[in-house]
Amino acid sequence: MSTWHEQVPTSGSIELPPDPRALDGLGRNHSLATALADIVDNSIDATASHVLIRFIRRGGRLHGLYVVDNGDGMGASALDTAMTVGGRREYRANDLGRFGIGMKAASFSQARSLTVISKTSRTVPVGRRWELDGDRKGFHCDLVSSGFCADEFDRSWDIPDADTGTVIRWDNITGFPSTDDPVRVEKFISQTVSEIRNHLGLVFHRILEADRVHVSIDVEDVDINVPGPRFDVESLNPFGYLRSGNSAYPKELVAVTSTGVEIRFACHLWPGRSKLPQFRLSSDPADRQGLYFYRNDRLLQAGGGWDGIHMPDKALQLARVAIDIDDDIVGLFRMNPEKSRVLVGPEFGALADQARAEDGSGFTQYFTDAEHAYRRSRQRDRRRTPMFPPGKGFTPILRGAIEDEVPILEREEPLNIKWRRFDDDSVFEVDKQARTLWLNQAYRPDPAGERRSVNDAPLLKALLYLLMENLFHGERMGPSDKDNIQLWQEILTAAARSGQS
Repeated sequence: MSTWHEQVPTSGSIELPPDPRALDGLGRNHSLATALADIVDNSIDATASHVLIRFIRRGGRLHGLYVVDNGDGMGASALDTAMTVGGRREYRANDLGRFGIGMKAASFSQARSLTVISKTSRTVPVGRRWELDGDRKGFHCDLVSSGFCADEFDRSWDIPDADTGTVIRWDNITGFPSTDDPVRVEKFISQTVSEIRNHLGLVFHRILEADRVHVSIDVEDVDINVPGPRFDVESLNPFGYLRSGNSAYPKELVAVTSTGVEIRFACHLWPGRSKLPQFRLSSDPADRQGLYFYRNDRLLQAGGGWDGIHMPDKALQLARVAIDIDDDIVGLFRMNPEKSRVLVGPEFGALADQARAEDGSGFTQYFTDAEHAYRRSRQRDRRRTPMFPPGKGFTPILRGAIEDEVPILEREEPLNIKWRRFDDDSVFEVDKQARTLWLNQAYRPDPAGERRSVNDAPLLKALLYLLMENLFHGERMGPSDKDNIQLWQEILTAAARSGQS
């Protein structure tokens, strides 16, 4: 019987290149939205100020997709590296890219053909293509003809300062509907664009709010060579509440690792179960609460649990904690290649347990405060009288604030506040039948240098909504209602006249 040897002897080496079919297995955990986020990462790293995502429709069907940016672009050598599976460029400390497979994994998770065309300030457009179809024998990347590269780069993308940049083209996309039925195609486009906007708005909310990049989406019908309306991606800040659910928050808890590096837990409490989209990220409260990990201002994980700090709990659905991962503490964590989940190391639970704020409180107090905030919000909802939903004339922020603070009558027509010309100098008119509070156009604010909006004067409309909403209940007004209307009309008219004098 042979004995155990501490060292393993070798007698040479052989090269074992990956099977070309390995390309088929890249990015299998991507959705279309997470795949596009990975592509946008590269655009941001290339200092692009604008990114366009464009669906291509021909003959009624969806045929392809582009991601186009006005970043620094790549020459032939850099493009070869970018198209190499596992090819890694030199990453800067603030870059969002990390693994060297992002673009390929994201692309092949959705499409069977990937074409990349790029141009720098010193080079002409160059292009490369990978195709997954066919009996691939090796890793031979196609060279795209220079004329086609120039044509693709110079198409009507309508992106500012697009003398440099990158065009990524996906063909043979597996998830597109295989139909030209306009109803089904339009439904797919509407739902998909909404999902993409929400995901990118969430993942890049800090970057969008800092105005570092502008991302938009459109659909081009190549049969008529006309792009459709363009939809901007707007920030969806998961910490974008109007006021905190507890005046002591947000509060930062700090722990120190075994190597002396600080990790900071920014603890937040929402004020109640909000209808704002940045609160309702998921229909399941357990998916909304928990830890939100960021790296270089890019959201890697949007809640979904407490990673061992606490069990998910309905009473904690107002609690969210932001954690920024930088190069000093990145060794404590491991993100998945799709950049949609962070795995914590064994030291993390102990760090969270020792984390303290300046007032000495920790996670135990935070969870207690979160439960109290949730119970208060439930009691407040039960005490307040339901009101009509705000309709036309209200800004989205004002509408969201009202819906957050008061119970809204379900299945009721909304209450609108609109402007029109009056025959006299009264300030308002109550139209119960149309459920509209009319305001005198003569007193409408005139914004300097800006176009008027139907959602203007939000402060005035909020006050009038709170004051007069109860007048729209019931079929008739009582004597006290009529007396109040006369009182308010006299005082508001006097105030409006004095403001014009």
